[in-house]
Amino acid sequence: MKRTLEVQKNTFVQSGTVKRDLEFFRAEISSVRSAEDLVSNRSLLSVALTAFGLEADLQNKFLIKKVLEEGTLAPSSLANRFSDKRYFELSKAFGFGDYSVPRTALSGFPDEVIEKYTARKFEILVGEKDSDLRQALSFDREIERILKKKSSETAKWLDILGNPPLKTFFDSAFSLPLAFGKLPLDRQIDIYKDKMSSIFGRSDIIVLEKSEARDQLRTNFLLAKQLSETVSLNGATTALTLLQNGLSLKL
Repeated sequence: MKRTLEVQKNTFVQSGTVKRDLEFFRAEISSVRSAEDLVSNRSLLSVALTAFGLEADLQNKFLIKKVLEEGTLAPSSLANRFSDKRYFELSKAFGFGDYSVPRTALSGFPDEVIEKYTARKFEILVGEKDSDLRQALSFDREIERILKKKSSETAKWLDILGNPPLKTFFDSAFSLPLAFGKLPLDRQIDIYKDKMSSIFGRSDIIVLEKSEARDQLRTNFLLAKQLSETVSLNGATTALTLLQNGLSLKL
């Protein structure tokens, strides 16, 4: 997949439906000057939401409009109150609530969104065949976005915890149980750091700037997922065998 990724992406982008969606977005997005304009155009909204991993919210127009209108500058804004920071990234990118003139007026804005959309849409296609591979593909993009931020180490870890798909990736790569998510955030960060230290010899997130470190974490994730599926399959096989032998199981 890594060796042929760019070729596959280019082929995907040139496919009929995707190409039409992107051409329409590029031609029309500059005329969108408000949140109402965006949510009123299903085609544009679909591209926008998919670009930020929020395609499941296509029907939640009222929510998305509110997130976009309130912006990101006020601590009380909806985007800031959500633990899921994908809403924050969406609102910040469009700037309807942050600036007198939204970022849709910028000449480079269409390409900015289209690049995100293309990456995520391709991952969705891959995910239809293998959801684990989709998460592995999205890891590089998401972690690079976080590493580029001029924020503290703690803020970067909180960004990971606030991104559900990325958090799932790390939890699996570190072989953490489901109950882990119920711990206080500061305790979750401490455990993440301990896991990083045991794998890479250092606990700071900056180690993931190295492609070798990201490859190792991605391998851990895929192996953990494969092991989980194997255990589940073996468990189901054992249960079926017991049932076929006339034994009752107490669950």
